This record gives sequence, structure tokens and C-alpha cells, in this order.
Amino acid sequence: MSRLLRFIGHRLYTTWATFWFVMPFVLTYPLQWALSQRPAWHRYLHALNRYWSKLFIRMWGMPVETVGAHRLPVGQPCVYVANHSSYIDIPLLFRTIPGWLNIMGKSSLAQVPVWGPIFGRAYITVDRESAVSRGRAMVQARRTLEAGRSVVIFPEGAISKTPGQQLEPFKDGAFQLAIAAGVPVVPITMPLNHRFMPDVSGLRVRYSRLAIIVHEPIPTTGLTTADAPALKQQAYDLIASALRPEAGGIPEASTWRPAEPEPLVRA
Repeated sequence: MSRLLRFIGHRLYTTWATFWFVMPFVLTYPLQWALSQRPAWHRYLHALNRYWSKLFIRMWGMPVETVGAHRLPVGQPCVYVANHSSYIDIPLLFRTIPGWLNIMGKSSLAQVPVWGPIFGRAYITVDRESAVSRGRAMVQARRTLEAGRSVVIFPEGAISKTPGQQLEPFKDGAFQLAIAAGVPVVPITMPLNHRFMPDVSGLRVRYSRLAIIVHEPIPTTGLTTADAPALKQQAYDLIASALRPEAGGIPEASTWRPAEPEPLVRA
């Protein structure tokens, strides 16, 4: 009976979370589509995305622990680097970081029906398997910083295979970009997102508290390209230091069926 009740609870909460994610987007879709048509309007589209993120995260009902928000630079562009563990990483970053952000996401996001083309026009997309695409994305990011707008990059390049426990190796691009533009690097750790919505086949949502930790900005003034590996390692160590290994691992799929009995082993 407890297994059945847990299964029903998971299904009800997944439905609730999905409703509050989809419903505001459907209602604002015409406006989002219109704002995505001109670069001059993308600032307002991002503001709408931030309010959308705040709304559905609030309606999901789980507590969000925010640590170090006072460290967020004000009035200065920077490169935010964060660990990548879940589909909700971007909304949580939008909710937490003020200002008009640009974010670098994988090119497949732009192929998601309905929402994808809007994302592809408003933000930076990159095919990490293509050197040409990576180069183009870095040029876009550099122009963004020169225009006074911060950039968010996931230096792991993909969702971690062991979320909450260990980071994937960082790519160099974010740190070379920050040095070239002379802007600070701000490391961010999100240690619990995978507990709420893990990267698995199908949709798996579990009520689980969230946390986001903003670390001290790392200045890049006076650094050269030769300093990029040390800068990368410093950011890696800071982000890894705030992971919570006890919360590692993917939540199990729920089922109403009784557990299979252990097979008997004959001597």
C-alpha cells in the first residue's frame, strides 16, 4: 500500500510541476515570440523569462537555499560558470542572477518544439562537437561582454554523469574568454538540482529542496592565456567544494508494483 501511495504522490506532484511550467509559457508565448524577433527586444524577453522562472519555481513549492547572493557583481559584466546537473539549472540561474544575461546552451535546445526557436534567437547556442560552432559561440560571448552583458557558461559542457558527487572535467573556453575580455569569473554551485529533476529518459520529478551557492568572484586583471589552466582549476575547486555528496545519485523511478522477491539460491 505504501508503494502505491508513493507512486500516486509522485504522479500528482509531477503533474502539478508540469502544469506550472507549461501554463505560464503558453499564456505568454505570443509575447515571447514577438520579443524574440528583434535583438533590441531581447532584454525584455529575458526579463519575462526571469519572471517565468521565479513563478514556476515558487509554485513548485520546494524551499530554495540561496547562499552568497551578496557576492553577485553589480554593474559589471562577468562570466558565470556553474556545474550542470539537471534540466532546471538554467531556470534557477535566471531566478538568482539579476540583470540581462546571455547564456550558452547546447544547440539541441534550439530544436525543442515551440520554445526552442525562441531560445535560439535570444541566447547563444553551440554544437560542442563542431570547432566552427564553438568558435562562433565564443565570438558571440565576447561581443556580449563588450556590450556590458554577463554570460553564463557550463564549463563541463554537458550534464554530469555523477551529478552531485563529481564534476566532469572543465573545458577551457569560459576561462580564456574571461581573460581575453578582462572580466571576473564567478563560480556557482547547484548541488541538489538533480534530486528534483534528473537527466533520465522520460520525465522524473521529485519534491526536493534546492540550493544555489555563489562563490567569490575571481578577478582576471593582468592574467594572460597562459593563466587559463590555473584559473580553470581554481573555479573547479570552488564549485566542487560546495557539492553535497550525501545528496548524490539519481532518485529511483517509482512504481506501484510490489518489489520482486529475491531469487532463491540453491546450494
